[in-house]
Amino acid sequence: MPTATLLRVPDADALPQSFEIHPFDGPLGAEITGLDLGRPLAQHDFARIVRAHLDHHVLVFRSQRITPQQHVDFSRRFGPLMIHVLHQFHLPGFPEILTVSNVMREGKPIGLGDAGKYWHSDISYKAVPSLGSLLHAQELPSEGGDTLFANMHLAWDTLPSHLRRAVEGRQAVHSYLAKYGQMQKAANWRPNLSPDQLALVKDVVHPVVRTHPETGRKALFVSEGFTTQIIGLPKDESRAVLDELFAHSVRAEHVYRHAWQAHDLVFWDNRSLIHLATGCPAHLARTLYRTTIEGDVPF
Repeated sequence: MPTATLLRVPDADALPQSFEIHPFDGPLGAEITGLDLGRPLAQHDFARIVRAHLDHHVLVFRSQRITPQQHVDFSRRFGPLMIHVLHQFHLPGFPEILTVSNVMREGKPIGLGDAGKYWHSDISYKAVPSLGSLLHAQELPSEGGDTLFANMHLAWDTLPSHLRRAVEGRQAVHSYLAKYGQMQKAANWRPNLSPDQLALVKDVVHPVVRTHPETGRKALFVSEGFTTQIIGLPKDESRAVLDELFAHSVRAEHVYRHAWQAHDLVFWDNRSLIHLATGCPAHLARTLYRTTIEGDVPF
């Protein structure tokens, strides 16, 4: 089995920290307690985190009172960071951080208020999609705001035989614009894209079933948010197969529901999961900061 590649530059002066990893009783996820990501992180501790991330797909770091710079620095240890096409919602001074927020100031949104409205894997619409994302809670609503994660390894492992035959060896189109227009019509969060922005999000093609580059496990790699068509199938058949794949992927036995706590930092694997924001009442403020790590070309 492939082993995790540990990045990049260890903190030579970092002292070991005593922290615990508690797997959730469910299809994915683990909680990490007793770790302070505001302190330098020793290579041995980082290696434990990498291994836990591969094993559990979602890691929930509790009580992380870290700055945006510390958020960026920790994220960058896993690889280069991706810059989101919606530069309008970059955190000022930190282009690596996308502000996810329903807060309005002077009549304008400070962040992407409808982020995660549809099931998706972050930035699957790029030729080199992401390894994972780290979302840090800044302000949470008193009700709602949960995030759902679906295990796409389990979705593949349990896929009915007729769907396996339909998708094995096939590729699918991923488009950033798949739902963009209808989300613009539904709310005022999303700006019109400039020609330069459109040039950054041209449609791409990826395998319907991808192999995780570090564990060797297969996973479905399609989502309602970004996948529009299976190459080589008639349009109506492609739509029918995709709808079946989407429904199967998010069966209850594949899903972990994350109820956010103050200062949570949640790190998930976009190579093995899709996720969904459940939303919250419009009058309750919700703001989080997201970094996204560049991954590999799917195979």
